[in-house]
This record gives sequence, C-alpha cells and structure tokens, in this order.
Amino acid sequence: MDSLQRKDISVVVPLYDEEDSLVELCQWISRVMMEHNFTYEIILVDDGSDDASWHIITQIAEDNPFVRGIRLNRNYGKSAALQTGFLHASGEVVITMDADLQDSPDEIPGLYSMVTEEGYDLVSGWKKKRYDPISKTIPSRLFNFVTQKISGVKLHDFNCGLKAYRKKVIKTLEIYGEMHRYIPLIAKRNGFNHIGEKVVQHRPRKYGKTKFGLERFIFGFLDLLSISFVSKFKKRPMHFFGTLGSFCFLFGLVVTIALIGQKIYNIQHQLTYRNVVDQPMFFLALVAVIVGVQLFMAGFVAEMITMNSGKTDDYLITEKAGYSENKVV
Repeated sequence: MDSLQRKDISVVVPLYDEEDSLVELCQWISRVMMEHNFTYEIILVDDGSDDASWHIITQIAEDNPFVRGIRLNRNYGKSAALQTGFLHASGEVVITMDADLQDSPDEIPGLYSMVTEEGYDLVSGWKKKRYDPISKTIPSRLFNFVTQKISGVKLHDFNCGLKAYRKKVIKTLEIYGEMHRYIPLIAKRNGFNHIGEKVVQHRPRKYGKTKFGLERFIFGFLDLLSISFVSKFKKRPMHFFGTLGSFCFLFGLVVTIALIGQKIYNIQHQLTYRNVVDQPMFFLALVAVIVGVQLFMAGFVAEMITMNSGKTDDYLITEKAGYSENKVV
C-alpha cells in the first residue's frame, strides 16, 4: 500500500521535551487504530525540543511505518507546530492531541464518528473532569467563559488539545502566536459552522511537567482580540479605518465650522468674541482632522497590502523522519 494512498485519520501531535511519553503514546495510538481497522498516520512535530525527543522520534519512525516525524529548527510554540502538522496531514479526518498522555487515544473512534457520521466540521474535546491544580483550572474556566462570550462559539473547553477536524477545515487554517486556542473561532469565521463538543477523559500527567504558565492567558486574550479584528476586517480593512477616519474628520470639520461661525455671528452682533486659534476646541478639532486623514491613508495602504499579499510559511523545518518516497505502509 503506497504511502500516498488515502488515509482515514491523521493524528497530529505537537510536542516539546516529551521524550518519556512518545513511545507509549505511539503504541497506544497504533493499538486503537488497528482495533478499529483505520488507515492512519501519526505526525509527530518536534517544536525544537532540547531533550532526546527527536532521537526517539526517528527510532519510532524507523520501526513503525505509520509514524512521520517533523522537527522545527527552534521552539516556535504550539500554534506553529500544529500549523506545520496540518500542512503535512493527508487523512480525511485530522485528530490533534498533546504528547503528555493526558489526552486518551481511546477517544479517537468517537471523535472520528462525530465527523464522518454526524457531519461535524470540527469536534472539540471537553475535559469535564480535570486532574490539574486549582491554579490552572480556575484561570482556565475564566478564560473559557470570556472567550465564549466574545467569540459566540459555545464550547466549554477551547484549550483542549484533543480535537477532530474534517480535512478541508485544517487546510483553510493559518495560526500563529497563541491562536491554537481559538481554532474553533477561526474555523467558524472561515464558514465551517457545524462545530461540536465531546466530553473526553482527562488523565493525570504521567511524565514531566507542564510547559505553560499563567502568561499564556494574557497572550491568549490578546490573540483573541487580534482574531476578532482580523476575522472581520482582514479582507476589508478600509471598512474599519475608513469608518474611524470619517468620524474623526467630520468631528473636526464640524467643530471648526462651528467655531468660525460663532466668531462671525458675534462680530456681526457686536458681541465679545475670541479668536478661533485661542480656543482649545480648535486644536482638538485640528487633531481630529489630521487623525481622520491618517486613518484614511492607513485604510488605503492596508487595502493595497491585502490585494497584493501572498501566503508564506515562516517555520523552518530542519529534519524529517518517516517521509521516504519508498516507504511502504
């Protein structure tokens, strides 16, 4: 069977310093796949690990024809690792999971069924019962509540690494920074509205320690604002900048005309008057006019950039494993 043949499932696993769990994880995934007669591939994306993760990945890929390995030249972050995995995934359904064994591969058949049989474009896992410390669970609940309200996507656990996607969904994604938390929102903005949720098992961490701190929620919130803005105005930036520019320009113009008109009226009626340039409101109006023009110019420049921009990949791959053209699976 050729390696380019259609596969049912691609399992994308982003990882950073997870040398202890990789062998057990791949064995577990393979066992589940064989039990359900799935054709599959496992894509392990090493996000610049400092431990022996890449060495272990190459050994696994040599022994298991269904395992692929991709190594990034440095630590870019989970979003970059996922984006790279998505670009290389060929399965009709793409499953993502973390490498720390807190996500159970036994959930894969259920997620696959929801996509293929129930027609979901994306299914997000919900770790209803968590084994994380309270310092992680409380901020996570607050984060999910705020994200749900801002995005309008009704999910309980945006940050769950265990998700299933229809292939055409992941091929439209472009994520970076901390945007992996908002893939359901990005997918919805791309027109994939059939988004579901499945309660999944959350296991205690068996090896190593968490790689994420509280700062991820700050960065994540900023990325949420970025996604909300870009999703609405990426293809029509003039609508945003032009609206603000029009408001500022008209405000400044109206105030200036009012001040000049007031002076003329007072002169005609022999009333006390002040020079226009002696009034603070004149300078406020002048600033508003200048800002309005600048916003218009920003809108025009953004429109030209949008029309001429190309899509490029900024993540450098240093090595691959399991991608030999002659590899038989």
